[in-house]
Amino acid sequence: MVKPYKMSLKNGISNFGKRVICIVIGTSFIIGSLTGCGSGKKKEIPTIQLSLWGDERSVPLLNEAVSEFQELHKDEVKIEFTISLEGEDTCKDTVLSDPEHAADIYAFADDQFEELYRAGALLEITDDADDIIDAVGGKESGVADVVMRDGKVYAYPMTAGNGYFLYYNKAFYNDNDIKTLDGVLEVAAANGKKFTMDFSNGWYIYSFFKGAGLELYMNEDGLSNYCDWNATDTIYKGVDVAQAMLEVAAHPGFISYGDDDFVKGVQAGEIIAGVNGAWNAGKIEEAWGDDYGAVKLPTYTIKGKQVQMCSFAGYKLIGVSSYTKYPEWSMKLAEYITNEENQLKRFEAIGESPVNVKAAQSDKVLAAPAIAALAEQSVYGNVQRVAQPYWDAAAKFGITIAGQNSGNRDLQELLDIMVEEATKPVED
Repeated sequence: MVKPYKMSLKNGISNFGKRVICIVIGTSFIIGSLTGCGSGKKKEIPTIQLSLWGDERSVPLLNEAVSEFQELHKDEVKIEFTISLEGEDTCKDTVLSDPEHAADIYAFADDQFEELYRAGALLEITDDADDIIDAVGGKESGVADVVMRDGKVYAYPMTAGNGYFLYYNKAFYNDNDIKTLDGVLEVAAANGKKFTMDFSNGWYIYSFFKGAGLELYMNEDGLSNYCDWNATDTIYKGVDVAQAMLEVAAHPGFISYGDDDFVKGVQAGEIIAGVNGAWNAGKIEEAWGDDYGAVKLPTYTIKGKQVQMCSFAGYKLIGVSSYTKYPEWSMKLAEYITNEENQLKRFEAIGESPVNVKAAQSDKVLAAPAIAALAEQSVYGNVQRVAQPYWDAAAKFGITIAGQNSGNRDLQELLDIMVEEATKPVED
């Protein structure tokens, strides 16, 4: 259910400035430029209606963006805007429940793209499409792979914050220590502390297999996965990765912790390094203070060689409804909302990492360790496109490895079982 955003007239005028007036009508507010009675203008300016959906944190940013946009185009069009609350994680379900009555412009998480695209709910972006992709790193970038189909663009990239990296305590680690997982573990053990990573979560253990060149992705049917993690004819075999993970699990400087225990361990002084995401940056910084550090994932040892750990990456996008009555202005506004300047404003207001390359390299963004680490790791990040059966299969395998394979089961057998379960189609 979409929740209407209500704003008082007083606050609306305060937020938008003196040149713009906001009039509340039910759940809508109308924005138009004030013109003098004696202006002498005879040009008739058309009026159109556009609706937008965003989560609660985004509403103030949308208010500001649409106000600025109207001011920029006041001599071309008057736009009546309606902004309503809709979570980025639930947007897909709301849109698909009644596509014809979805908002003209809406924000959603990248893992919802495929279903929205297949349902025909996303308008093809024809206005400045090449520029939009160039701004996020070109057609070879991870986010371009998300929003493009058959060379065409169907959504505007907005943020790049859903990934993971290495947190570390500078009181214990120097720049050289954090380059390799071996170095991270050795320092932790030498100080009677721990490095942590959640081996029970397929989101994290993906980093070892993908780093070794093995593959996992959702098939075109959207119901099953391709996974070769049990491969025996690749440069690094599946058992090579499993053995490397076992050696990490057996190290005295390692412990497998989930999200909550990771934070508690940091606060208790037990954990001095760990793999996690930006959502815990505030708590980690509070605990470590000036010693708080974050960087891309390290390399790990496999068959005596160093291999870069990879990661899943995630994005937030803006889509334009294929049913909009005003595609030209919807595209223009969506592009404005997601431009370099507004991505920086979003970072400053709510801490979300820009996906625009110039914005991501700005001094303000690079000064935030977690965001800078995400940007650094994004080179080794891959979009999460995985069907449900993978998660349980990977969790069982990871728990066995975290327990140092106490039953001494054959690693190839463990991998074969995991892959068999991970590649089963979703049951109806």
